[in-house]
Amino acid sequence: MIVVTGAAGNVGGELVAALAEAGQPVRALTRSAEPGRFPSGVEVVSGDLNDPASLRPVLEGADGVFMLPGYADMPGVHAEARRAGVRTVVQLSGMSAGSGDMSNAITAYMAMSEQAARESGLAWTIVRPAMFMTNAFQWLPQLKAGDLVRAPFGPVRAAVTDPADIAAVAAQALTSPGHEERIYEVSGPESLSAGERVAILGEVLGRGLRFEAQTNEEARAEMSATTPAKYVDAFFDFYVAGALDESKVLPTVQEVTGRAPRTFAQWATAHADAFR
Repeated sequence: MIVVTGAAGNVGGELVAALAEAGQPVRALTRSAEPGRFPSGVEVVSGDLNDPASLRPVLEGADGVFMLPGYADMPGVHAEARRAGVRTVVQLSGMSAGSGDMSNAITAYMAMSEQAARESGLAWTIVRPAMFMTNAFQWLPQLKAGDLVRAPFGPVRAAVTDPADIAAVAAQALTSPGHEERIYEVSGPESLSAGERVAILGEVLGRGLRFEAQTNEEARAEMSATTPAKYVDAFFDFYVAGALDESKVLPTVQEVTGRAPRTFAQWATAHADAFR
């Protein structure tokens, strides 16, 4: 049995589907159990990662667990996994964790989550993906209104990654040997700016989409309306100050799964109906 935390999220949902398709028993952990959204045969449970003790029935009988980062008591969550007899943990993280810059709020919670996995006593694997392709869903309100996308950090390039590829790497680490004490940095196959991603999406949709970069002032004001200041500062540290480089194309998906990572065009084609 493999427990997938964040099963309703971008990576978690893809991982549940991949494991179920491979015939692996899966327990999908969500904040509110919604069995209808998961493949047949998946056990759906609700739980709170902010309350490690509440996870005891969720973890009971599990061999492996896919863990989200950033919760208040990550050592406690991992301790509950070990107490339940879990043997393997795959800890989702982010590329910035490698810098060790604890002054950046996002880097700090990623690094602390990694530390909890390393010190858990479980066989651990850490997965650090680049920027998600699914971030393009943030453009949906603008695309419903017209053909112009305005977004922050226009010059920044990233080897954006399909969450299905991240899930495929995690699935290998959870179901096959040889991945213990490995850190996998995962990227897509090409480095793209936001404007290039908008252009590719326009080709897929048959629309003449245009991109316009927000000024840093506009971006900060918009982000601050919905995001705590420490995380806004963290994003500006990454993408304006240049503390994070997600532009490198890495061979990890091919090496771990035996297939090439998906391009943004392939991802956009697969999700085109969501943008129409």
